[in-house]
Amino acid sequence: MNRYSWWKYAILVVVFVIATLYTLPNFFGEAPAVQVSPARATQRVDADTVARVEQALAAAGLTAEAIQFDGQTIKARFASTEAQIRARDAIERALNPDPANPSHVVALNLLPRTPGWLQSLHAQPMYLGLDLRGGVHFLLQVDMAAALDKRIEALAADVRTALRDKGIRHGGVRREGQTVLVRARDAATARAAADLIARDFADLQIAEREDGAETVLALTLRPDAARRLQEQALKQNILTLHNRINELGVAEPVIQQQGLDRIVVQLPGVQDTAKAKDILGRTATLEIRMVDESPEGRAAERDAGPVPLGAERYLDRNGLPVIVKREVILTGENLTDAQAGFDSQTQEPVVNLTLDAKGARIFRDVTRDNVGKRMAILLFEKGKGEVVTAPVIRTEIGGGRVQISGRMTTREANDTALLLRAGSLAAPMEIVEERTIGPSLGADNIRMGFNSVVWGFVAVVAFMCVYYRLFGVFSSLALAFNLMLLVAVLSMLQATLTLPGIAAMALTLGMAIDANVLINERVREELRNGSAPQTAIHKGYEHAWDTILDSNITSLLAGLALLTFGSGPVRGFAVVHSIGILTSMFSAVFFSRALVNLWYGRQKKLRAVSIGIRVAPAGAGKPD
Repeated sequence: MNRYSWWKYAILVVVFVIATLYTLPNFFGEAPAVQVSPARATQRVDADTVARVEQALAAAGLTAEAIQFDGQTIKARFASTEAQIRARDAIERALNPDPANPSHVVALNLLPRTPGWLQSLHAQPMYLGLDLRGGVHFLLQVDMAAALDKRIEALAADVRTALRDKGIRHGGVRREGQTVLVRARDAATARAAADLIARDFADLQIAEREDGAETVLALTLRPDAARRLQEQALKQNILTLHNRINELGVAEPVIQQQGLDRIVVQLPGVQDTAKAKDILGRTATLEIRMVDESPEGRAAERDAGPVPLGAERYLDRNGLPVIVKREVILTGENLTDAQAGFDSQTQEPVVNLTLDAKGARIFRDVTRDNVGKRMAILLFEKGKGEVVTAPVIRTEIGGGRVQISGRMTTREANDTALLLRAGSLAAPMEIVEERTIGPSLGADNIRMGFNSVVWGFVAVVAFMCVYYRLFGVFSSLALAFNLMLLVAVLSMLQATLTLPGIAAMALTLGMAIDANVLINERVREELRNGSAPQTAIHKGYEHAWDTILDSNITSLLAGLALLTFGSGPVRGFAVVHSIGILTSMFSAVFFSRALVNLWYGRQKKLRAVSIGIRVAPAGAGKPD
């Protein structure tokens, strides 16, 4: 009746071992470290970089506990925070002699001290949130002037195209600061151009002035349109940062506007701070422009002479100059997807881009009208442009699918695709403040939060052992197993534990022991009704299960509602609360039942059980 099959005990033993292994990493703590990664996708760290790091540390009189190189980043671990900061400064000076043009990202980090044999099992400690462990804080400055410049440049190109499509012969369209000037040879042409612009370009305000025999239309962005553009640029950048951080897998980020042109980004519990800084700081935007094929452009490209008016010089990945026109044909805003892949013919890594309907139409028209000419695909990172590729247009390209190639490695293709897939930035951003911050609630609150769980556990255990005797011991062991299982699951999921999460742990202890109280009281009730001890145990667990299931399902539904509609700390509470309900049901019913069966189930003539009352079975005389 009260015996488990051997395979049930085997399952419990396996679960116990797994829970122990994945809970252990949380007890080893973390070590201060310095992490080195490339500043741009075209740069790499290699064995030579490791040697330079070692030389820099030796020159500064520092010794690292360990230096790890995983092919992408270098991580040097140190014994103290003081040594970590000194090492960061020494490595920064050695790898980035020109601070204005850094080639490597050197960032402070924390690495778990988890033993290698546990790491080989992929056992890692769970993250601690900003209110417990701290994290990385970024303050980003949005370049609103660049957003306005980009908009004015696009409007100038659109006005030029609209006038050409309508057959209005003008004397030239050019930019002058934040103003677009349209020259008309006579008043009739000026009126026709003004009517077209007023009808099709509501964001522009028109002012006429005479310039000799010509009429000049001065087009400027309306103040309300400029303000709306800046607000949209800020919102789009915030959304893009959300997408990029989601790509990084950072839990519970804080991304919010500060003032009119700044964004605060806080990454709680993040381990790879250098990678986070790299991805956030690399304001990668895509632009497609035509290469200047004029004699002046070819001469500037060949002899490094003066750049023609209306063109710019950029370098390709081989360091060779390419002269491209200022007019932007397409930007990253027209992208719907970007995936790394391989060319079907050459098998070299490429990035496959998918354009939206507008972008596909523009790209088809441009490639049809410029067969035999070169088109440059530029990638801008941290305000610096680089020509990824500048192929010759062989034929019209339709369908909205574009392929970027250019001697990229697989990792370069993946990084480029990630940046472009995460969304284009409406305006460039610059990191103006970066710091690793400590717990926002203070060390005392952290200690009090963990102590609340510990002392709550001790109080519950003491009460259960006194009130329910041996059954209380079984319940306490099940409670300890539940807590260990909860920590193990959070560690396996690499969840971020916050102070509300600790509160959810304390609540889980209460709910878990409540299930055991229901079971114990049900067993007592069966004993009082005259049931034999073995029968009382069996009926106690069987009849209490329905009540436990109902109460936990209602609590789980509330937790899922918080998880679905909540945000920030509320979601942190909901995650721990929901997982804790599931682990408490397993431990309170199955694990405690296994202990009871193991202790009492093998006794054939059981006369009494230690559950806080002493009741003899029917017909056995008075109670002891």
